[in-house]
Amino acid sequence: MRVESVFSDEFRRYGRVWQDIPEELTTSVTTALETSTPMPVATDYVASEPALETLSCAEALKLVLYGGRSAQLGWCNGHNTQLNCLEYHRSSEFNLGARDFILLVAGLDQIESGSLETTLVRAFRVPAGVMVEVFATTLHYAPCQVDEDGFRVMVALPQGTNAPRPQIDPSLAAGDADLLWAADKWLLAHAHSSEASQGAHIGLIGENIDLAHVSMR
Repeated sequence: MRVESVFSDEFRRYGRVWQDIPEELTTSVTTALETSTPMPVATDYVASEPALETLSCAEALKLVLYGGRSAQLGWCNGHNTQLNCLEYHRSSEFNLGARDFILLVAGLDQIESGSLETTLVRAFRVPAGVMVEVFATTLHYAPCQVDEDGFRVMVALPQGTNAPRPQIDPSLAAGDADLLWAADKWLLAHAHSSEASQGAHIGLIGENIDLAHVSMR
């Protein structure tokens, strides 16, 4: 697999780089990620992180990203080289890394009958300090590392996203209800993922992509 730049034209289908966002809205976030959030041996996610949400810039950042809609600032940190799953939400997600990281993505429109071929997945490297919007129509999941030091990534989403899965009356289930894994989180899992063993819909067909031996240069 070739790792492409998030600044390439190829990424424009999947998201947008916010090159004009003021540094005063991002620098304190990346600093807090490095100094106030953990570095797990594997990968961990916290939807709402007080160390980020109490920053002096937090409310202004939420306003810029979501235009007044209630939002949460969390993180996804750790070490990961595999695809494992792909998810999507009904709104854009924003990522900001304290270190370089890699996004594995595909298009929501590429799902056919609840499945997606992993050959359709693309890899994009995001430099540290760069704010990236991942469109609601883009499948994505946990970041991948560029080296053994791992990643620390802010994850901004509408308030309540990734909360426990709501119960839906089977008589009302429609559309993509079978993929619902948490609040505002629809998930396709690879058969070899831990999520699949927990009962997630197995919808990623083919190789479980692993970037462990892919050149990051």
